[in-house]
Amino acid sequence: MTVQTQAVLHALLADPHAELYGLEIADRTGLLPGSTYPILVRLKQAGWVKDRWELVDPHAERRPRRRYYQLTEDGAVAARTALRTARVGLRNWGLSAGGAT
Repeated sequence: MTVQTQAVLHALLADPHAELYGLEIADRTGLLPGSTYPILVRLKQAGWVKDRWELVDPHAERRPRRRYYQLTEDGAVAARTALRTARVGLRNWGLSAGGAT
């Protein structure tokens, strides 16, 4: 699992019941949208994330509609397991999530 995917999962796991829109996730992770959205697509395809379009009039709001993302119940469990496994893998190589130890 890439460090970028881990960052997206950490952002979503901060409050697994919250719905976050793509740019909000990008801001929280420090990733560019061009990296964030493909990760969200892959997580959705894996069944870890569900999404929905915001129900607003873009003209009235003077901005595009937002697509909100939220971890599924199974996705939250899988994300926690995957992140735990990723940390164990780093330790086996003598590394930590923050870099060399």
